[in-house]
Amino acid sequence: MKKCEACGVSVTLPFICNYCGKPYCMLHRLPEAHSCPGLSSAKASIKNIPEVLTQQVKAKRLSLKSPIKLTSELKQLLIAWLVLAFCFSTSALFTPTYFPIKFFISLITLGFGFIIHELTHRYVARAYGCWAEFRLWPLGLFMALIFALISGGRVIFAAPGAVYIIPRYLGFGYGVTKRENGIISLSGPLANILAALIFLPLTKLGGIVEAIGLSGFEINLWLAAFNLLPFGMMDGRKVFSWSPAVWVLITIPTWLLLVLPQLFF
Repeated sequence: MKKCEACGVSVTLPFICNYCGKPYCMLHRLPEAHSCPGLSSAKASIKNIPEVLTQQVKAKRLSLKSPIKLTSELKQLLIAWLVLAFCFSTSALFTPTYFPIKFFISLITLGFGFIIHELTHRYVARAYGCWAEFRLWPLGLFMALIFALISGGRVIFAAPGAVYIIPRYLGFGYGVTKRENGIISLSGPLANILAALIFLPLTKLGGIVEAIGLSGFEINLWLAAFNLLPFGMMDGRKVFSWSPAVWVLITIPTWLLLVLPQLFF
C-alpha cells in the first residue's frame, strides 16, 4: 500500500510515473495531472535536439536492430503470464520429463486467454470513451503461487492483477455509469468463455493438439469463472453491482460447466 504523491490517498496498485518515478493514484497518474517536475525537462531536451539528430533517432527507431521498449503494462502482463503458466503446470512439477511440455502448453493457452481478455477489456472501454490498463497485484501473484503449490495445481488463484477502468474525460462520479463499468468488466470473462469454446473441438484430435485443446478449454474456463467471483477487484463484483440478474445468468452456467465434468468424468 503506497500513498499518492499528489493527494496522499492510499493506493493498492499505484501508477508509477515514467518521468519522476513516484507513485500516484488513478486521478493523478498523468504527468500533467501531478505537475511532474520531470515533464518540463523532458520537453526542453526534445526542443534542443538538432533536426539532424532527430532524423537519426527516427531512423534508428525504424531499424530492425533497435531494441523493443516494453511498456510498464506489458512488463506486468508478461510477469503475470509467466507466473500463472507455472501455476497451471504445477501438477507436473515433480515429473521432470512432462513438466516442460505442460509448461509450454500452459504458456500457449494462457497467453491466448490473457491477450483476448485484455484486448476485449480495452476495446469495449474505448467504445465507452474510457481507458483501461492492467496493473499487477503482488499479493495476488504470491497467493497464486501458494495456492498452486499447496493444491498441486488443482486450485489456482487467478487474480495476479486487475484492469483499471478510467474515463477519458473525468467528471462527476468519474464519468462512468454502473452499467458501462459492468459491461466493460463482463467483456473479459465472456472473451475467455469464447476462447474455451474455440479450444474445445481440439480435444477430439488426439496427440499434442488434444492436450493443447484440453488445457486451453480448462484454463480459459477457469479464468472466466474465477474473474466472475463478486469480490474485491474481480470483474464479477462490478458486474454484480450493475446487474445481479446478468451476473447469475453468466456466472452459474460457467461454474457448472467447469465443475460438473470434474465430478462425473
